[in-house]
Amino acid sequence: MNIAPQVSVVIPVKNGERYLRTAIESVLNQTYSASEIIVVDDQSTDDTLNIAQSYTNVQCVAGPGLGSAAAYNQGITAATGELIAFLDHDDYWASDKLAVQISYLISHPEVQYAIAEMQLFLEPGHPIPPGLRPELLEKPVVAPLPGTLMARKTVFEQVGLFNPTLNTAEDVDWFARCHDAQIVGATIPQVLLHKRVHQTNLSFNATNNNQNLLKVLRASIQRKRQLQQES
Repeated sequence: MNIAPQVSVVIPVKNGERYLRTAIESVLNQTYSASEIIVVDDQSTDDTLNIAQSYTNVQCVAGPGLGSAAAYNQGITAATGELIAFLDHDDYWASDKLAVQISYLISHPEVQYAIAEMQLFLEPGHPIPPGLRPELLEKPVVAPLPGTLMARKTVFEQVGLFNPTLNTAEDVDWFARCHDAQIVGATIPQVLLHKRVHQTNLSFNATNNNQNLLKVLRASIQRKRQLQQES
């Protein structure tokens, strides 16, 4: 008899009282139940912690106050499931997100992680950020982001955690390291993440993002050169 895999859900948050309930409830309403929900409160000063603690089946972990990458890492370290999924506090999942990805990973044991498509939506009352092309709001796009990611926990032992020195593009860096290490991933052509767009999204800060993307690209080139020298 096959044993259903356990999945840990990590939700990093800082001062997210406005959106956190929606995120948590989108996890609680999944057709496949998570074995644990870990909210990493990154030293919030609003009502975030009280909201998270109001859910009896949510585990609250104190974040280091060093940004999203460090908070993701805190959650990974605390996670006990063999599979790990991530959700930013201002986004929410389709109700079958976990079920779809778990089914895929069970059917494809060679695949170490899976991503999916996302649908962006603009928070009412907020203008489109300068770093976002308006046409991206019109249709789903493939999204190599933590919010669509489900990974076997062993992947993080192979390629490491998210880079805490990057305050954006830490996900780009992680996926690049997976690619360079020839870790097998897959893309599920289905919208599993609804990503909220608002003015405080760090990922839409074009200047900061571009600087970090250059760092990621240089690091990937260096890894490839090193592999060529070793081969």
